[in-house]
Amino acid sequence: MIDSNLPTPRTLVWFRRDLRVADHPALHEAVRKGGVIIPVYIHEDDPSSEWADGGATRWWLHHSLNRLDQTIRDLGGRLILRTGPPDEILPALVRETNANAVYWNRLYEPECVKRDTLIKRSLMERGLDVQSFNGNQLLEPWEIETNDGNPYKVFTPFYKTATAMGHPARPLPRPDALPSVSTHLPSDEIDSLGLLPTIPWDGGLQQAWRPGEDEAYAMLDAFGEEGSGDYKDDRDYPGIRGTSRLSPYLHFGEITPRSIYHKLGRSSRTEPYIRQLYWREFAHHLLYHFPHTVTDPLRPEFERFPWNDDPERLKAWQKGRTGFPIVDAGMRELWTTGWMHNRVRMITASFLVKDLLIPWQEGARWFWDTLVDADLANNTLGWQWTAGCGADAAPYFRIFNPILQSKKFDPDGDYLRTWLPELAELDTSAIHEPAAASDQTLKDAGVELGSTYPKPIVDHSDARDRALEAYDRIKGG
Repeated sequence: MIDSNLPTPRTLVWFRRDLRVADHPALHEAVRKGGVIIPVYIHEDDPSSEWADGGATRWWLHHSLNRLDQTIRDLGGRLILRTGPPDEILPALVRETNANAVYWNRLYEPECVKRDTLIKRSLMERGLDVQSFNGNQLLEPWEIETNDGNPYKVFTPFYKTATAMGHPARPLPRPDALPSVSTHLPSDEIDSLGLLPTIPWDGGLQQAWRPGEDEAYAMLDAFGEEGSGDYKDDRDYPGIRGTSRLSPYLHFGEITPRSIYHKLGRSSRTEPYIRQLYWREFAHHLLYHFPHTVTDPLRPEFERFPWNDDPERLKAWQKGRTGFPIVDAGMRELWTTGWMHNRVRMITASFLVKDLLIPWQEGARWFWDTLVDADLANNTLGWQWTAGCGADAAPYFRIFNPILQSKKFDPDGDYLRTWLPELAELDTSAIHEPAAASDQTLKDAGVELGSTYPKPIVDHSDARDRALEAYDRIKGG
C-alpha cells in the first residue's frame, strides 16, 4: 500500500484506447492538479465476449503498450498493468494506493458506456473524485442533433452541422515529466498478457507497421507534407500510397483526431481528408444512439432479408480465393498486413453481401478479427452502409462490379500483382479478369485456372440479378 501521508491528490489515470501522453485530457488534468499520478492499464481478457479483441488487435496492443510504458518511463513514471474486470481492479488499486481520484477518457461503445457508468457511480459513492473526459473525438456523440432533437442518420447534414460548430479544441501539450511510481506497487508484465500469436503468422504485420505514439506523429508529418494535398485524387487507387494509414493509430488512441485536424488545418486542399475525420465522428454518433446496430440492421426491413448460409464460399472470400482478382488481392492484403485500402474494403464487402448474399455480420466479424484498425463504430457503419441496411446506406441496388472497379482503380494492375503473384505475368488486359483470357494468354503467363488460381466462384451478372430479386422481396414492407 502507498503511504497515505504522501502529497494529495493521488490520482489513478486509467488508460484504455488512448495509448499516448500528448493531448491526453485525463492525464493532463492529473498533472495540472499535481501530487501522485499512477498510470494504469487494465487488460480485460474475456475470449467468450462477442467482441473480444481479434488477433490483429492483440498484436498491435502488445507493441503499443510497450511503447507507452517506455514513454512513461522516459518521463519518470511507470505504467501499472493489471488483468481482470475493471470494476474489480480499480477499487483494489484505490485501496492499494490510497488514491482519492480516478480519471479516464471516455469510450462510446454500448457495453463500455454501461460499465463505465456503473464504475463511476460506485467510486463516487466511496467519496472519490471521479472524472471522465473527451479524449478521442472531435465532438461528443450527444453534442449534435437534428432540428427536432433526434440523432442524425445521414452524413451530409451531420457534417454540415458539425463543422458549423467551429474548430475543435486545440490539442493539449505533452507533459514534461511524470512523478515516479513506487516500485513496491505490483504490475503485470506485458508479455504475460499473452497478446502475441503462439504461431508465427505476424511477419506481415511487423513489416507493415510500427505501433506507437511517436510513429503516429511521424506518419502524420509525412502525410501533411507529401500526401494530404493529393488525397482527393489518390485515395481511391490502392496501387499507390494515397491515404494516411493513420486509422490504427486513431483506433488505439496513439494520436487524436483534433491533433490531425490542427496539424493539417482546414482548407480546400485538406477538406477531403478532414471530411473523413467527421465520417469517423458520424460512426460513433450512430453507435452511441443506436447500440443495437453492432449485430442488427438499423433498417428493420432487412431483418427479413433472405441471406445465404454458405460456409464454403465464405471461406473462399476470407482466404482470397474467389476468382475475382481485386477481391482476392484485398483479402490477402488484409490477412498479411492487418489492413486493407478503403476502396477495396467497399469492393470486397459488396462482393460478400451482394454477389454471395452472405450476411454482413459475417464480414464484420472477419474484419474485426483481422484488421489492426478494428473499430466497432467504423466497422459497423461500413458494413451496414455496404449492405444497404444502415444509416446513409448505399442503395441496395448499388452493386459494385469487381471487374470494372479493378480496371478503373488499378488500371495498370500494380495492386493485383503485389498481392496475387501467381497472376503477375498476365498483361494488363487480362489480369483484371483471368477467366475471360484466352487459353494461350493464360498458358504464356503460367496461369492454370482451377489450379494456380481459382475459377470465379460466382457469375457476377447472375449474382447481381439474384441480389436485386432478394431486395425486391423485402422492400415492399
